[in-house]
Amino acid sequence: QETMEDIDKNGDGFIDLEEYIGDMYSQDGDADEPEWVKTEREQFVEFRDKNRDGKMDKEETKDWILPSDYDHAEAEARHLVYESDQDKDGKLTREEIVDKSDLFVGSQATDFGEALVRHDE
Repeated sequence: QETMEDIDKNGDGFIDLEEYIGDMYSQDGDADEPEWVKTEREQFVEFRDKNRDGKMDKEETKDWILPSDYDHAEAEARHLVYESDQDKDGKLTREEIVDKSDLFVGSQATDFGEALVRHDE
C-alpha cells in the first residue's frame, strides 16, 4: 500500500510504466537513457505487469516488492555463511563467527544480535 501511494503519482490506484521508471530515474533533459533504465522498462513489460494491461495493480506490486518465490531467511543465512566461512568448508566454527561478529550482530537472522546474547555457546 505504501509503495502504491509513493509511486502512483496520478492517483489512479495503479503504477504505470512511466511512474515505475520515474521512481528510479529522472531524465533531467538527457536525451539518452542509461542501459539500466532500458532494462527496467523491459522488466516492467515482461515480468512486473503480469496481465499485460500496461500498469501494475496491487497484487502485481506486491509480487514486485515481496516476491513469493524468494526466501529472505534462507538468503540471509547463505549470505552469513558465504561471508564468514573462511576455509570454505560449508560449516562455521566459533572462531569464524567471532571473527565476523559485526556481520552477525547486524543481521536480521540473529535479530540484530539479540539471539547471540541469549545463548552461552
